[in-house]
Amino acid sequence: QVQLVESGGGVVQAGGSLRLSCAAPGRFSSIEAMGWYRQAPGKQRELVATIVSGASTNYADSVKGRFTISKDNPKNTVYLQMNSRKPEDTAVYYCNAIIWQNIWRSNHWGQGTQVTVSS
Repeated sequence: QVQLVESGGGVVQAGGSLRLSCAAPGRFSSIEAMGWYRQAPGKQRELVATIVSGASTNYADSVKGRFTISKDNPKNTVYLQMNSRKPEDTAVYYCNAIIWQNIWRSNHWGQGTQVTVSS
């Protein structure tokens, strides 16, 4: 089981910036994709942004133009730069990774990191 290691959560004022990091320690055949999801109180978990191995990215409409996802392939680490934060961005943010080990494909989640945007 791969233990994704998340960091960077905290409290930020509206309009401020924050960067999340998520590392997938270990050696793998390949990482198909990594990404970030979030879950606000009383709501379902939703996609924030993903990046696939070829560097193609996908964003939720609500964060386009404000958030940027990037990946350091040698470090198996994905970053989420969050700018122009809004109170509605407050949520627990979860890292996700789809990993191939030989012929086996597996889906992994981080433990979640709280991000709070104060108005």
